[in-house]
Order: sequence, then structure tokens, then C-alpha cells
Amino acid sequence: MRLAGPENSVTAEPRARKYKCGLPQPCPEEHLSFRIVSGAANVIGPKICLEDKMLMSSVKDNVGRGLNIALVNGVSGELLEARAFDMWAGDVNDLLKFIRPLHEGTLVFVASYDDPATKMNEETRKLFSELGSRNAKDLAFRDSWVFVGAKGVQNKSPFEQHMKNSKHTNKYEGWPEALEMEGCIPRRSIAG
Repeated sequence: MRLAGPENSVTAEPRARKYKCGLPQPCPEEHLSFRIVSGAANVIGPKICLEDKMLMSSVKDNVGRGLNIALVNGVSGELLEARAFDMWAGDVNDLLKFIRPLHEGTLVFVASYDDPATKMNEETRKLFSELGSRNAKDLAFRDSWVFVGAKGVQNKSPFEQHMKNSKHTNKYEGWPEALEMEGCIPRRSIAG
């Protein structure tokens, strides 16, 4: 073992400090830190982390095939509800009942796992578009998708990634690679 003396301590690599949810830097005041990872193929489940709290993951045993959705109060950052919706063999009406009644300012975190789109109908795609999604209308069988939107958003969300299932570019046999997205979301003001 070699100890770093004063002459070579400048070249020693500083250990990267990790912030909430493993972000490389802290979020500004009045912002929520998040990291979302879609599922990998049908093997590794998705993860949704907010403010250093794991909202959904395989370890918590609250994820499943399809769309994994966490609803969060946009003012307080508190988890309202987290559920998985099977978009291959499930009932799309369960998803519609979950996202139709959202209140203004509710944040919606979505991570796909295995297949996000087979059961999606026009209304579900429209509701996700109204939450700020650019890609909901184009989601297809086994695509990878991560998205953060909000009820009452005026523009398209900057927090969205989509990777098409394509046999030419898939990382896994039959599935595209997992997507990972992190960032800082401004808290909603109570008046706004």
C-alpha cells in the first residue's frame, strides 16, 4: 500500500460525492431530485427514486410488467400512490381510473418494464400527452420509456426518454436497453 504524500496529493482523484438519488450534484433550493431507470428486458425491474426515497423497485416488490407509475404531490414531494399496470395482459381501464382523476400539480413518474404499450388505447395516450409526454402516442410493443410529467403542465416535459424496440438496435434479444434519467424538478408553488 502506498500513501499519498503532499507531493502527489494534487493528482489523487477526489472521490465523487453522490447526492440525493445518486445525482452527481445537488438540486437547487425548491427542486426535487429524481432518478428513474426503466426495466431491462423482462429480467431487471425498474426503479423510481425521489429525494433519496426509493418509491418503486424490485427490492420494494412494488413493480411489475407494463407501466410503473408513482404519483407525487408536486408541492410537498410526498408519494401519493405507486402502482404497476400490466400493459400486456392487464385491463387498461385500471390505468385510466388511476390517471384520469389526477389533481393539478400532481407529478407523474413512469418507468416501463417489458411491454408498456400493447394495451394502450387512444385515451391513455392522450392522457399521457396532456401530462407533457411527446412519445406516448408512438409507444409500441416492448419499447423502453421513462417519463416525468404533471397534471396541468403547459408545455411538453423535458423529462422523457424513449427507445424503440428494434431487432437492429436492441441491446437484449427482443428488447432495447434500459433507459436511465435523472434531474431536478421545480416544486410547484401552492398558489401556482
